[in-house]
Amino acid sequence: YLLEAKKAQQCLESTYKQLDSSKKRFEREWREAERAAQYAEKTDQDINATKADVEKAKQQAHMRARVAEECKNDYASHLQKYNKEQSQFYFNDMPVIFNKLQNLDERRIQKLAQGYILFSDTEKHVMPIIGKCLEGITKAGTNVNEKNDTMVVIEQNKSGFERPGDVEFEDYSQGINRASSDSSLGTPKGHMDILGKNKSKNFWLFKRSKPTVMEDFGHLPPEQRRKRLQQKLEEISKELQKEADQSEALGKMKDVYEKNPQMGDPASLATQISQTSQNIERLRGELNKYETWLSEAGVRGDALRYRAHSFNNNGAHEVLSPDAAHSDESTPDPSQAIYAEFDDDFEDEERAAPIGKCTAMYNFPGASEGTISMEEGEVLAVVEEDKGDGWTRVRRHNGDEGYIPTSYVTITLNK
Repeated sequence: YLLEAKKAQQCLESTYKQLDSSKKRFEREWREAERAAQYAEKTDQDINATKADVEKAKQQAHMRARVAEECKNDYASHLQKYNKEQSQFYFNDMPVIFNKLQNLDERRIQKLAQGYILFSDTEKHVMPIIGKCLEGITKAGTNVNEKNDTMVVIEQNKSGFERPGDVEFEDYSQGINRASSDSSLGTPKGHMDILGKNKSKNFWLFKRSKPTVMEDFGHLPPEQRRKRLQQKLEEISKELQKEADQSEALGKMKDVYEKNPQMGDPASLATQISQTSQNIERLRGELNKYETWLSEAGVRGDALRYRAHSFNNNGAHEVLSPDAAHSDESTPDPSQAIYAEFDDDFEDEERAAPIGKCTAMYNFPGASEGTISMEEGEVLAVVEEDKGDGWTRVRRHNGDEGYIPTSYVTITLNK
């Protein structure tokens, strides 16, 4: 719109320049005509002038008068044209452009107002959800039991060894015959052996415990474990393809160097080719390993059941050695104590009894594997509690089971 106004203004200025030019020409020609008329009159009154000079002066005056008259008419024409365009510019063109600018600004204001209204409505819709989330955070924080949490850490990291007894005095002044038997004055052998194993190490009692996250994702629920294994397989496959492409490119470059030695030394690529081959072998091994784990997780993944930390026969928690290894090789790893192994006697037709019920606060599509959809207000039976991963297993009246987000429901457990 501003360009339209500028263009109209330039047209008006161009017309004015033409008007001014015709005006100056008319002024100049009119003065020339006046001088020619005065010269003709003066020549006519001069008694010494010949008749030919008088006729010539009159013809010149007549010609100048005619040119001046033409310039006058041209000036009048340009003046009329300029006045018409000036009126068009100020009374038609500019008001239209100003109206367009005004309409444009009104539309901008209207769109801005609509944006504020949409923002306000969206905020009103989201605030209750945020409020429920904050209530859930408050409830979770209120239910934290710090004593139980620290006891879990203690059970996971305690060594299981008895406290060592007092070191007894060895009296070298009595000439004890040490070859005959082990004296009771000696330090208890068992405890010294235990301490001797750790002389080269820092005091392991305060050693930081290893994280319980396992490479095969055995610490996750069944469906989540399968998803993580599949995701890991995709990552390894992409990396393996990348290494294979690089190996192929290095092979082609080596062939080029062998055929054209002036372009490079083939031996310079040996290190990269060797490293790429090693990476390919390593990735293939990892790929086979994760495929095996995924196959195991997918065979009877639904048979996985949660269990608490494992206990041995006498009721004591499993024992860890000072360097975080098990004292008994047959004892399962405590980092794997969150979920049970497959139960060989498990039958697919067996169904766990509900431990409570839940009411959906929001809609959930249940699009991913292992999940189940639900609608706001729907009541479902709780089969397994949330074990800390944010998912609860539920069952419908028709028998369908699956996981749903714990934060999406209100749970009431049976007493």
